[in-house]
Amino acid sequence: MRAGGTLPRWAELGLVPLLDVLCAFLAAALVVLAIGVSPLAVLRAILAGALGDAGALGYTLYYATNFVFTGLAVALAFHAGLFNIGGEGQAILGGLGTGLVALALDRVLPGWLLLPVAIAAAALFGAGWAAIPAWLQARRGSHIVITTIMFNFIAAALLVYLLVNVLIAPGSMSPETRAFQPAASLPLAHDGLRALGFAAAPSPLNASGLVALAAAAAVWFTLWHTRFGYRLRVMGLNPGAALYAGIPIGRMTVGVLCLSGALAGMVGINEILGVQHRLILNFSAGYGFGGIAVALMGRNHPAGIVLASLLFGILNQGGAEISFDIPAVSREMVTVIQGLVILFSGALAGFSRPLARGLLAFAGAALSRRAGAPASREG
Repeated sequence: MRAGGTLPRWAELGLVPLLDVLCAFLAAALVVLAIGVSPLAVLRAILAGALGDAGALGYTLYYATNFVFTGLAVALAFHAGLFNIGGEGQAILGGLGTGLVALALDRVLPGWLLLPVAIAAAALFGAGWAAIPAWLQARRGSHIVITTIMFNFIAAALLVYLLVNVLIAPGSMSPETRAFQPAASLPLAHDGLRALGFAAAPSPLNASGLVALAAAAAVWFTLWHTRFGYRLRVMGLNPGAALYAGIPIGRMTVGVLCLSGALAGMVGINEILGVQHRLILNFSAGYGFGGIAVALMGRNHPAGIVLASLLFGILNQGGAEISFDIPAVSREMVTVIQGLVILFSGALAGFSRPLARGLLAFAGAALSRRAGAPASREG
């Protein structure tokens, strides 16, 4: 423990979020008990459904990939003092961008050239969609929370219009495009493992998972090892000091939100290029909003976001399977658990900080007694 009762950084970033999650699960256990089901049975069912075999693990990591992208998007903006709630709309536009590239070029370019172009399009479309609220914030003083929320609905309506009236496959009764050619498909993890001689169950996990990890590393490096990242954090901690130091707040606002939108737009490559292989409605599936909870739980640090995304991936995949094993527990019960995690990690963030202080003080006292015991016996 430091002077004044403040926690060391490792405890603030690791121990406190862990205790918050444990408190959330204890609250969820009480809810499960109230409907007459054993919390341990529910926990076992969720873990078995999410981690019980290679196929389940693949689905868990596939869900986690989307949360990594949107969590990083929220965290990057938050470090600059900006609250980007437009991840859902930016993800939709990212999917639209990558889908348009695939539809236009999948019969022209080979996969090794088409996929980088499609990935870049996802980032550019997501960034472009975030650039409009960013400009309104920087130049017109519009509130970024309001404009990014509004742009989520505009993005959803735009996708519906294009799929129903412009991009729909000829003769299709569903609002979706034609299937892409194989050149526009990201490599699947189980295919790669089989090529290396390992037995692997089929799952939607694909190469975008590696892109997500690379994005987390890039965000970490940018935030703490570049001049841009330093300016970004100064702007978030003290806008007045940043302005006094000559940091261009307006340009930084636009730049940061464009990068945030580009990260959210990468959800499109996982869903459209990795799984659906066509452009469809509702592929974003709420990941943009889930990223807010992931960023809060991960304390806006890329490593914490990766771990929080894994937890939400476990809850998504385990929740999809739990009603088969325990009929009394519906899929909505897992949504309740997710909501409690969000409550304790967000609205009640730091709820367990006094407990963390007590645990560290107890551990420190125990170590002091243990170190002093030999000397007292010698005396």
